[in-house]
Amino acid sequence: MTLPIALDAMGGDFAPEQIVKGARRAVDELGLQVTLVGVPDRMGDPLGLEVVACSEVIEMDDEPGSSVRKKKDSSLVRCAELVRDGRASAMVSAGNTGATMAAALLRVGRLPGVVRPCIATPIPNPGRAPSTLVDAGANAECSPEMLVQFAKLASAFAGARFGIERPSVGLLSIGEESSKGSPLVKETHELLVAEAALNFFGNVEGRDLIPAPVDVIVTDGFTGNVALKTLEGALKFVFATVLGAVDVNDETRAAGSVLAPHLMPTVSTLTPEAQGGAMLLGLNGICVISHGSSNDVAIMNALRVAAEMDAAGVVQKMRTAIRPDENQ
Repeated sequence: MTLPIALDAMGGDFAPEQIVKGARRAVDELGLQVTLVGVPDRMGDPLGLEVVACSEVIEMDDEPGSSVRKKKDSSLVRCAELVRDGRASAMVSAGNTGATMAAALLRVGRLPGVVRPCIATPIPNPGRAPSTLVDAGANAECSPEMLVQFAKLASAFAGARFGIERPSVGLLSIGEESSKGSPLVKETHELLVAEAALNFFGNVEGRDLIPAPVDVIVTDGFTGNVALKTLEGALKFVFATVLGAVDVNDETRAAGSVLAPHLMPTVSTLTPEAQGGAMLLGLNGICVISHGSSNDVAIMNALRVAAEMDAAGVVQKMRTAIRPDENQ
């Protein structure tokens, strides 16, 4: 029997309307099973979907750790408990990222041997499978051993999500040479070279994020989050500039109508909605973190990712990646 996916109906800038609408689309268009978790009086029409009622909401500006401990009947905490108790196959939220991580970590728990869970964010690569950036913000301070573990978790994730056999791994640095980078990067480079279980490519630079020469890009959470937000801002600027340029006069609009069919396929792959969200790796369960500004399409795709990762057995793949000897 396939378990439903627990969806935080109260999380996100456009909750609950767009969240519920995305859930309905996932059921109707993808054939998924979804359970909404939310405050009935605030959620509105559940559009015929099953609802697990709660009485509290962790807001976007709440402090993550304390809010999870104090708001035990919040939608986020209840989602995590559904996964923990075997009543849901995965949890999805577009709400407070820190609180989502805290709820998942405290309720679902981490896999044996995992030091810290990390956030894996797909980076689109037009024409080929996306690369995976890890850590994208869960751990601001990391040790070399943690980064190696992130690489193992992300390699298992990339294999499960994108069907990549033996994913290549790059270490984000300020130069391709092994002598470049901070002490953390240099020490991590040495460990990655010595790790036979990984297909280590070498160092990659910020300019290599799109398109990426590797399947997995590893860095600490502070650097990864800055790189990701920089990339998002740059893409928004480029899109706005192009749209503005083709809307100057009749001549540019005519040129835009000719170029649009050739540009739109690439543009569609670069939008956050198409990726469906990031995944928190290292947990004893599946947790997908969708963008705070997710609309119904983004939520539907986040639910699709959660279902696909459940079907692919990603948790077991990560468990094997961390402790291969225990799974033989």
